[in-house]
Parts: sequence; C-alpha cells; structure tokens
Amino acid sequence: MNLTQVTLYGLGNILGAGVYVLIGKVAGEAGYLAPFSFLIASIIAGITAFSFCELSSRYPVSAGEAIYVKEGFNIPQLSLWIGLLVILTGIVSAATITKGCSGYLGVFIDLPDELVIIGLLFLLCAIAISGVAESVSIAAFITIAEISGLLLIIYVTAPAMEQLPERASEFIPTFELSSWSGVIGGSFLAFYAYVGFEDMVNLAEEVKTPRRTIPIAIITALGVATAIYLILAVNSLLILSPQQLQASQAPLADIYRTVTNSNPWFISIVSLFAVVNGALIQIIMGSRVGYGMAKQGLVPAVLGQVNSRTQTPVLATVVITTIIIVTALWLPIETLAKTTTYFLLILFCLVNLSLIRIKQKEETPDHVFTVPSIVPIAGFTASLLFLGVQTWSLLSNLWSVPPCPNL
Repeated sequence: MNLTQVTLYGLGNILGAGVYVLIGKVAGEAGYLAPFSFLIASIIAGITAFSFCELSSRYPVSAGEAIYVKEGFNIPQLSLWIGLLVILTGIVSAATITKGCSGYLGVFIDLPDELVIIGLLFLLCAIAISGVAESVSIAAFITIAEISGLLLIIYVTAPAMEQLPERASEFIPTFELSSWSGVIGGSFLAFYAYVGFEDMVNLAEEVKTPRRTIPIAIITALGVATAIYLILAVNSLLILSPQQLQASQAPLADIYRTVTNSNPWFISIVSLFAVVNGALIQIIMGSRVGYGMAKQGLVPAVLGQVNSRTQTPVLATVVITTIIIVTALWLPIETLAKTTTYFLLILFCLVNLSLIRIKQKEETPDHVFTVPSIVPIAGFTASLLFLGVQTWSLLSNLWSVPPCPNL
C-alpha cells in the first residue's frame, strides 16, 4: 500500500464513523455549539495522533498499540489486554456504524434493522477475506465517493453561510456552566467521529516505507476530516435546528432534501457507501490486530493462520464479524458510540504513557518521525481529563435520577 491508499483508508474510516452517523446526535447534545464540540474532540484526538505518528515510525508492525505498550512497560499481560481493547474498540465502532445504515437505506426500501445489519456484515466479511489489496482498493474507491458526497452537501448549503454574521452569537458559547456542559457532552460523542486514525498503524506490515508513510497519512487524514467536520457542522445547523438533526435517522439526506427540495437519492447512496466503508475498515483492522497478536504469542496461534491464496486471516475475520453482529443487534447507537469513546480514551492514555517511557529509556533511531516529549504528556493529560469529566458527568446523572416510587 502506498501513501495515497493508506491516507484514503484512514480518511474513509474517520468520515464514515462520524458525519454520516452521529452529526445529528452531537447537535442534540450541544445544540448550536456542536462545532465547538467537534473542535474540542479534534484537539484531543490530534495531540495523541502525533504520539501515534512517532510510535508507528519506531515500530512499524501489526498490532501496533499492543506492541507500543509492550515496549513501554515490558508487561506482556498488559500488552494482551491492550490488544484485546483495540479489537473491542473496533468491534463496537463497527457495530455503531452498521447501526446507522438503516436510516439511509430507508430512503429507498423499508427493511427490518436486524436483516440489514446481518446481511451487510456477512457481505463485508466476505470482502475482507478476499484479500487486503482488494479490500483496501474497494475502501479507497468508496472514500472518494464519501468525500464527493460531503463536498456536495457543503456546496448546496454554502448559500446558508450568508446567515452566519447575523446568527454568529448562536454558535459562540457563554460562560454559563450549562452551556459548556452541553459542549463537553457533545464533544464526547464527537470524539467518536475521529475513530480511525489509530487503526492505520495496524497496516504497517502491508505499507511501503511505513516509517515515513504512516505518520504523513495520519496527519493528512485527521486534518482533512477536521476541516470537513467543522464546515458541515456549521452549515447543517444553519439549515436545520438541533432538534431536527437529532430526530433524523439520515441527517445529511434531510439537509439535502430541505435545501434542494428534491429526492436525496444520491447523497443517500453515498451515505450508505460511507457507512459500509467504515464497517469494512474496522473488520480489516480487528482481524489484523488478532493476527499480529497471534504472531506475538499473545492469543491462540490459530487466529494468525492466513489463507494460502488470499493471504488473509480468515478465522480471525469471521470471529470479529460474528461479535460485531451480536453487538450491533444488542445496543443502541448512542451507547455504542460512547462506549467506543471510553475504550479509545483509555487506550490513548496508555499509548501516550508508553511513548513517555520509551523516550526516557531509549535512544531515537535514525530516520524516525519524532515529537517533543511535551506531546505525549499533553496527550495523556487531555485524554485522562476528558475521560474523568465525562465519567463524573455520568455518575452525577445517575445520582440525580429520582428513586422509583414503587420501591
């Protein structure tokens, strides 16, 4: 895989996970301050992304995060749990994305959610087994379609930007605690929209010159995604209210319908492709992490077996897909997204700590992408604070729930 393929792989995962599925949910939490939620999420994700850049350049191997923690702490058991956490994050993320497929498919045909989820994931499993080159080529093609769809939405909503000067105050947070509470809640959901850049490191053994290619691809994919998110968040809220976006099962299709007064068939097809792309990439990632951990002796060796013709880990792919199906059928989309964010923030804390320790005890090899030590320190602090604030908010909400009158 070259730089373009890796960048499109990551960008397709990021975009599919975020805008197409959760933009309405973020608006429901933060209201007109949703762009601030995306901005905060991008800053927290971006700091840790630079830590991933250095680690992927130091250790260009599959099961990246598990190896990073192993090198940082030299505790094999901890590496096992990190690898399992990465796989679990991918599973819950793919379940979230797949769950969002029914809304866009409903523009064309009304099918039971269960049938859509099971049928789609079986199809993606078959594609992932067919070979990484084929899978990534399909993902790259779909990513180009995704970006085209998002640019179309930006284009048709561009005239609404004329309202921004007179409505600017709606998009600026006040100093009231209630205002920022919504922003933080929205940013916790929006953080899920950046799931994907960390997956790119797990393809290191299938990338040309990975020490250079992966860091550039991570930074490029995250930067493009952030710019698109901020523009779309502002434009969407200039067209539809936060309540309308939250209630929509296909928010971008509804935005297109409102602006153009025409059937949103094209954007719905692109949105379906985006959702499918995100889920496919997560299946590929989860199976590759399982394969990498099997090579390291952290999980049963059978998960590291590859098909002689396709050179893909068939059993690992089937196992991952089966668990995704069960998870998608079991939990609602907001719960899935928030769970993914919790797992990811824990992972980010440990990865940043690992880089801090590695920098303290090892010399930096030549021709490796490096960042100042303040970067992993800031990444750990930001991820931990974000996780702590959201945990406190969750506990506060639980404590404030009135007791059942029948008890």
